[in-house]
This record gives sequence, structure tokens and C-alpha cells, in this order.
Amino acid sequence: MSNELTMERKPRRLFGCTGNMWIYALGIMGINLAIGLVNSYQAEFFNKIMGANLIAIAVIILVAKVVSIVADFVIGNLIDRARFKSGKMRPWILISAFPLAVLTMMSFAFIPFPETQAGNIGKYIYIAIIMIFWNVSMTLADIPSQGMLSLVSKDPADTNNAAGIANTLKSGALAISGIFMTVVCMITGSEGVGKKEYLITAGVMCGIGLVFQLLMYFKCKEMVKSRTSSAMSFKEMFRELKHNKQILIVFVTYLLGFGRNIGLGIAVQATCILLRDGVNFSAIPVIGSIFPDTMYGDACSWAIGVTSALASTVTILLNPVINKKLGEKKYFIVAGFYGFAISLISFLLYALVPVPEGATSTDFTVRSLWAIWIFQAVFSIAYAPNGYLPMVMTADIVDYQEWKTGRRTEGAQFAILSMSNKLSNALSVSLGILLIGAIGYSSSDYAAAVQGGSEAIRAYVTDDMQVKAWAIYFLVPGLCMLASSIPMFFYKIDKKTKTEMRAELARRRLAAEQEEISSQEPSKLSDESYMQEEQPSQEPPQDKEE
Repeated sequence: MSNELTMERKPRRLFGCTGNMWIYALGIMGINLAIGLVNSYQAEFFNKIMGANLIAIAVIILVAKVVSIVADFVIGNLIDRARFKSGKMRPWILISAFPLAVLTMMSFAFIPFPETQAGNIGKYIYIAIIMIFWNVSMTLADIPSQGMLSLVSKDPADTNNAAGIANTLKSGALAISGIFMTVVCMITGSEGVGKKEYLITAGVMCGIGLVFQLLMYFKCKEMVKSRTSSAMSFKEMFRELKHNKQILIVFVTYLLGFGRNIGLGIAVQATCILLRDGVNFSAIPVIGSIFPDTMYGDACSWAIGVTSALASTVTILLNPVINKKLGEKKYFIVAGFYGFAISLISFLLYALVPVPEGATSTDFTVRSLWAIWIFQAVFSIAYAPNGYLPMVMTADIVDYQEWKTGRRTEGAQFAILSMSNKLSNALSVSLGILLIGAIGYSSSDYAAAVQGGSEAIRAYVTDDMQVKAWAIYFLVPGLCMLASSIPMFFYKIDKKTKTEMRAELARRRLAAEQEEISSQEPSKLSDESYMQEEQPSQEPPQDKEE
């Protein structure tokens, strides 16, 4: 056996990752192209284009995501019960690909409901149906794609690297729709984002995402064969959450850290408020030639998060290295406390330092785009481990539970991870939009103010509204990072534990393979004996006297 292993060809690697790991990461990116577009722009589309009330949209989003949380348990249970020849997770990637793409497109298709009471009711029913079905389709894609992480390699170091590169591409996918939306506006010559721009962006994001998701199905291999998986009922899944303390810690960190990603759900609205005068880059070389006109609101929502994306991407690339040095537990805690400190300092500077009267969004003040870029660049370092570490920890917990109980339930464990993420996201997106609506923001009112000029904009978007929006956008994530770090003090799967459990699991799997081979050998021998007995003798008969 050892000689056979040493003779195996080592797969080629690019930046420490095999082709199988890269294909997995591209699949994750494809799925998150749709998720990033919907999370960032769906509420604004329904508010601005469909004319729906922002607070009502927040309530519908919360209901839709609660429904998808129930779907987590159903889908996780189905995955653990299913027996497909093509693998455990891969078939579900294929099953989910087309529904996710179609429903994402439908989320940005304008339906002209009549301006009547019946038409208004029909509009909200339509919005609710689209949101619920989209969230369920996203669940159908999310659980198996995350569950694939524990199957893409037999080497735990490769699993960490796969999670790192997947999280890097995921981060880019979540942010790219804002940049592409601006490019579409430039191509169409539109000063703002309209029906056409939303639909074109959705079509491109869905098309690319579908290709990468299908690539994940056709080309990504499940290197770990799960032989001990067992299906779980609702009751058993809740019992798993109750008795599996390690997955419970992951669940609680997500719950307490719900506001970490609140900025993603309100990026468009925050841009309108924080950059109330719009953005004009005409004085900046190169950039000014690309964006010569003043951009407002959703046409430049990418601007408010550009340094955040760059800083977090750099840190995401370093995640495997930092995690190897510190370990999941210490890394999570350090990042949480750091994020809180930076967010608190940035909020105090924004709220308390006076701004000269008449200063615009591009003047050098604590409320300018430049200051926001600096705040975000420094703060976004704390975001990087949030998406990476829970995936790595859950993959470890899958092994940990098999080590302790003999049962391997990727579907259930990653369903709980997905449920945690969805519950956190439900609170984040819905509460963020609800709070933005509560401080008095409406996309239609802002659009009307833009038409009225700078004085009308400042009359509508006051300094007080900006401070409140900055608290929602920047301070809430820091507070949630601090809160989510507390449960990690009780996480037990350290480097020593992982080494011990994986060595034991490797011995068990080898023994299982040898037992399977030996169980087949007696059958083979008996078949050979039977053939020998039935085969007529070819030797001539001998004389009895001889």
C-alpha cells in the first residue's frame, strides 16, 4: 500500500491549490455572483422600480429568509438520505443551478402592476413569492456547495487552502455587481440605474454564475468518499445542534454577529446618504476620464466599498497563512476585537469632528469619500476571517463528530452552517433596510431631491441622517464582531486535536477498505473452486489395475 501511494503522481498546483480546488472555488464564486446581486440590489429594485415600500420590503425579506431556514433542514436531510452514483454533493449542485439563475433573473424583471388597490396587493404578493422561491433556490445551491469543501481533498491543509481561495473569489463575487452596474450605465448612457440596467446586469451575472456552477458539477471531484453518512430527521437535527457543542458555537457566533455584513444589504442606500452630493472624479487623472460626470446613488454604489473590497481581498489571500499561525480560535477572537475597536474610533471621528459648512462628498473631511475609504480599508481587515473560518471549522467538526460518534453527516453539519448564515443574513439585511427606512430614507424621495439640486439634497439628507446611517453601516458591524468573538473562547478543536483525530480517522478508513477487500476475496475464491470442480478433466482415464 505504501509503495502504491509513493508511486502516485502529485497533482499540479497553482498558488498552492490543485485544479480540483480551483474548480470548487470558481463554483463558489458563480453561486455568489447571484447572491451578491440580490443582497445588494433586490430591495432597491423593488423600492425604486416597482414602487414598493422599503419597510414592507424589509419584512418580506425577513419572512422569505425564515422560510429558507426551514428549507435548510429539509435539503440537508435530503442530501444525507440520497444515494447518487455521481457523488454525495455534486448532483445537488446540478439540480440547483438552473432554478437559481432563473429566479435571480426574475428578481430584476419589471412587472407593471396597475395603480389600484388590487394591483398594489398583487405587487406585494408577487414580491413575496419571488423572494421566498429565490431564497429556497439559494439554499439548494448553498448547502451542497459548502458541503463539497470537506470532500475536495484528503489533505486537511488542502481543505484550508481551498476554503481560502474560495472565500477570496466569493468576496469578489459579492462586490462585483456594483462595479458592473456602473459600467452598464456608462454603456447605455444612463445617468441612473433603470429597468434596462438592472436586467442587463442580472443577465450577465446569472450567465457567468451558471457556467461556473455547472463547471463545479462536471469537473470538481469528490476526493473523500463518505461511507458513514446517515440521514437525520428534524428532531435529530435539532438534537445535533443541541448536543454538538462545537457546531453550536458556530451557530451562536453567526447569530451574535448578524450585523457584520449589514453594509452589503444597504450599500446602495448608504451611498445615497453618506455621499449625498454624489461623486465627481473629473479632477483625478485617468479615473476622471472614465467617470467625467457626477454620479449619484445606485449608479456609484461601488465607490463606497472599493477599498473595503481591496483590503479584505488581501487579507483573505493571507487567511490560510494567518490561520496556520494563530489557529481558528485565536484568529477569530483577535479579528473580532480589532474590528470593534476600529469601528468605534471611526464612528466617533465621523460623528464628533466638525465639518466645514458647504463641504462636498469629495472634499477632505471626516465625512468625505476619502475618509470613508480610509475607514473601510482599515476596518475591512477584520471581515476576512468571517466567511473563511466558519467553513473551515465546520469541515473540522464533520471529522470531529465522525471521530467521536462514528457518524459522518456533512449534509446536516453544513445545513446548520447554512442555517446559521441565513439566519444571520436575514437579521442583517432585513434589519438594515428597516433601520434605513426608519431614519427617513426613500429612494423615490432621494431621486426627487437630486432633480432639485444640491440645496434640495441637503434639505432631505441632513447631517443627522448621515450620522445615523453611519452608525447603521459602520458601528453595528463592529459591535456584532465583538459579540460574536465571545463564544469562540469555548471552541475546542485545536491543532493537536485535529492531528490526533485525522490520524485515527485515516486508520479507520484504511481498515474499512481492507475489510471490504477481504470480504470480496472469499467470494472470489469460492467462485474459482466452483469452476475447478465443474470443469471436466483433460487427462486420459487411468487403468484401475495400474
